[in-house]
Amino acid sequence: MINYGHFIGGKHVPGASGRFADVWQPMDGTLRGKVALASKAELTAAVANAKAAQPGWAATNPQRRARVLMKFLDLVAKHNDELADILAREHGKTIPDAKGDIQRGVEVVEVALGAPHMLKGEYTDGAGPGIDIYSMRQPLGVVAGITPFNFPAMIPMWKLAPAIACGNAFILKPSERDPGVPMRLGELMIEAGLPPGILNVVNGDKESVDAIIDDPDIQAIGFVGSTPIGEYIYGRGCSNGKRVQAFGGAKNHMIIMPDADMDQAVDALIGAGYGAAGERCMAISVAVPVGQSTADELVKRLVPRVESLKVGPSTDASADFGPLVTKAHLEKVKGYVDLGVREGATLAVDGRGFTMQGYENGFYMGGCLFDHVTTGMRIYKEEIFGPVLSVVRAPDYAAALKMTNDHEYGNGTAIFTRDGNVARDFASKVNVGMVGVNVPIPVPLAYYTFGGWKRSGFGDLNQHGPDAFRFYTKTKTVTGRWPSSIGKGSEFTIPVMG
Repeated sequence: MINYGHFIGGKHVPGASGRFADVWQPMDGTLRGKVALASKAELTAAVANAKAAQPGWAATNPQRRARVLMKFLDLVAKHNDELADILAREHGKTIPDAKGDIQRGVEVVEVALGAPHMLKGEYTDGAGPGIDIYSMRQPLGVVAGITPFNFPAMIPMWKLAPAIACGNAFILKPSERDPGVPMRLGELMIEAGLPPGILNVVNGDKESVDAIIDDPDIQAIGFVGSTPIGEYIYGRGCSNGKRVQAFGGAKNHMIIMPDADMDQAVDALIGAGYGAAGERCMAISVAVPVGQSTADELVKRLVPRVESLKVGPSTDASADFGPLVTKAHLEKVKGYVDLGVREGATLAVDGRGFTMQGYENGFYMGGCLFDHVTTGMRIYKEEIFGPVLSVVRAPDYAAALKMTNDHEYGNGTAIFTRDGNVARDFASKVNVGMVGVNVPIPVPLAYYTFGGWKRSGFGDLNQHGPDAFRFYTKTKTVTGRWPSSIGKGSEFTIPVMG
């Protein structure tokens, strides 16, 4: 039995609140450990620790800060198998998928090594008579990240790496469902040479989230999770004067045009719809074939592929996907399938009865495929976050585009077509933050930014890429003139330099 406390000031600290949550091993349904849930007082103590350490880190030049991250990357690579095993056991992902989770986080750390360049300001010589103007980017101070269960390595690294590279101290509040990897990342950062207090991992629930939102010393919050919680954090955080980026739910559509390569489209839907048991904010959960013949052919090909999906324990590298994260979430996803049947959708493949021999207590579910889903159904409107794909038939391209634009979520979308004009029109007109053309999961590379529109994202700046450096810094502009060039007398009009 593993007992997770917190990681504060470069060392493990046991929980003091007396409250704990269970950490399960989804592949066999056993209790893996307990995680302490921080009180407001514990969170406040972690912030005080971070606040005391941050000025010294901010005074460290960006190149030396980047060297710590470089050493951290070496350590992550050295411990990659260990991290992937922890992740798979606590989340349920297969080992290869867990390694992909880690790798996409590593790529953002790699970009954060460019902090010496990204933090450069601007300079204008001779902006006026004897006057120079320059700007500089400075850290905010203490910032925080609240991260979800579905990417326990990637999203913490997306948040902490650029924040630390910019000279901030960071409070990480990971999901209480799978805290093992975030805690290990904290240890590896200290081993890499990060000063104690610059990265603190505080486990908790709503009490610690509210403490983060309300703490006057926390200047910014980055959040990824559900839309209702994202809206709550964004609204309350902004009202407290904080900078907030909050990313919420998704219902990602994939448009399949009549001229699409059907083999490619089916392969894409299977991987994007069912990988990680559908527990991805960028999963394709809605397939939109254009035209009846396209829809009939798509469903005909999808059914045997979904039926043949290999579900297995997290340690089975040959499995297509593993169990869901908790029994409660498994029952929630099954409940959505029950709902879809009641709403009148055609359940072409039913994975609700799946059990894993030898792992009967695991949180498993087979792939489910719905056909004839309509836009008025809840299974279309709401994020299911499981291995469930809905086929919504569109009569033409205009209807498919409108369907995507009308949905309340706008995280990711894709179109499969051989027609460049259609692809270009779609990319231009679709009201979604990330678009794929013959790419099912259009997660941008780390030197671009990641973020959804509409009720999938709240805030002006996205994750990673240049936006991360803007989010975690504030710009100061200096206008200077030296005594030798100062004229006599006072000036009572606004200075004019041109």
